[in-house]
Amino acid sequence: MAALKEPVKMFIVQSLACRDTPQEVVELVKQEFGVEISRSQCQAYDPTKYSGRNLSKKFKDLFNETRKKFDKGLIDIPIASKQYRLKKYDKLLEKNKSPAMALKILKQAAQDCGGQFTNRQEITGAGGKPIETVTTNVPTESYLAARERVIDEY
Repeated sequence: MAALKEPVKMFIVQSLACRDTPQEVVELVKQEFGVEISRSQCQAYDPTKYSGRNLSKKFKDLFNETRKKFDKGLIDIPIASKQYRLKKYDKLLEKNKSPAMALKILKQAAQDCGGQFTNRQEITGAGGKPIETVTTNVPTESYLAARERVIDEY
């Protein structure tokens, strides 16, 4: 096992706390720091696993704090969370080698952040005021006559 420096250890702990798999963390450590580690060495930094039972208090606290913050942003269905989607966009962007695809991923992330993909609609009247509603009582005969005129003209 390679002796790891403090920033690498912190990166591993935080990545595992964000629910990345040990294999994903191994690949990320290799990309970010150029250090090769094994999955079992990576699991030693996860206090929820048996191999991480002897992890120092400092790293356990970091893990628990990071996990709490990460889970606070997630709801029961991960894809429904903007945080989860943005994390996936980031992973896709890192793996991507095509500039055209990178632009599409960035556009998708920007649209997601901008709230373009919501069902929320704001309906207001002129100048942002409430919509004015007018109620009038029209006799049925007048309504039917006006309706017939419009249909005939059409």
